[in-house]
Amino acid sequence: MTEYISILTCPACRHQSAEIMRPDACLHVCECKGCGVLLRPKAGDCCVFCSYGSVPCPPVQEERGRR
Repeated sequence: MTEYISILTCPACRHQSAEIMRPDACLHVCECKGCGVLLRPKAGDCCVFCSYGSVPCPPVQEERGRR
């Protein structure tokens, strides 16, 4: 079952925020609600949820579920 809420953790200030993920798109930039730094995906990740989230983005979840 695909989850649509992920807890993003800022690598700069460790602030955590629950964010809703779109089922059909990746989020490439997100501003930390704690310190204002712009989060961008780490090399090799498709989006900020895959890099800093408690749950990867829905497209990645679905791909992993098919394996």
